[in-house]
Amino acid sequence: MDWDGIRYFIEVARTQRVSGAAKRLGVRHTTVSRRIHLLEQSLNTVLFNKSKASGYTLTEDGQRFFAHAEQIESALLNAQEEVSGQAAALSGHLRVGATEGFGSYVLAPLMVDFQRRFPGITLDIMPVPRFISLSKREADIAISLEQPQRGPYLRTLLGEYALRLYGSREYLERQPPIRRREDLSQHHFIGYVDELLFSDHLRYLDDIVPSANVGFRSTSVIAQYHAALQGNALAILPCFMAAQDARLRPVLPNDVQVTRRFWMYCHEDLRQSRRVMALWDFIKQSAQLNRPLLAGDSDRLRYPP
Repeated sequence: MDWDGIRYFIEVARTQRVSGAAKRLGVRHTTVSRRIHLLEQSLNTVLFNKSKASGYTLTEDGQRFFAHAEQIESALLNAQEEVSGQAAALSGHLRVGATEGFGSYVLAPLMVDFQRRFPGITLDIMPVPRFISLSKREADIAISLEQPQRGPYLRTLLGEYALRLYGSREYLERQPPIRRREDLSQHHFIGYVDELLFSDHLRYLDDIVPSANVGFRSTSVIAQYHAALQGNALAILPCFMAAQDARLRPVLPNDVQVTRRFWMYCHEDLRQSRRVMALWDFIKQSAQLNRPLLAGDSDRLRYPP
């Protein structure tokens, strides 16, 4: 058994496809299949269940071996960083996954500022409407609505953020006035596609407006934001998005407000990586600095000094 065999095993486990692993490794798919076969022979076990429908899924032995393989991978990456001097120079590559709205409207501009400070680090930013899988190494750091319940993760509460009901100036001038919550029954709303929600923390429209008249739904909060700008309906949006746009106005801001949390976490073994911890500390400091924006008390993103 050698490291290459373990490396090929890790990529197949994460992608669940030999072709996907081959693409990420830059080799032929036949090479990946051969390496996996040799690894299974050396361990005298079957690591994957193979099917056309679900691809390569880990067996019980495969799951146990995957946990050890990840530790080996992390140890080698940390050793490479330390010996090559990458840690001292803070260079290398990092990938951050986040919720779609926060990743696009807060994290992306902050990461540009981070890269100005550390030009030797290249970044992948993934703002997506789903959970990021750290077990599949989709990212080095993840920012999510929920913290992982188990696993070898370093985690921290990044902060709370507020959501309010927003409408465009044109909509509010054209539609019946909204002076109290009961008036909302006369209005149209924008919401999520309930059966496709990736987190129950996104279920808040029914709590605020029972039996709301929802004529436009989307899995994307950014799509909801742009739909609200068209002036046909109201939408519940994060303040850090909508407050930065003067075209949108809060509706009943003292009465209609939702509060949620952002959690940041990474693999425990990445604590030894100086570039990961530099990014971790920068995001944490930036979140603390932007508490007013997250809470809806400011309309401006601030950058660390």
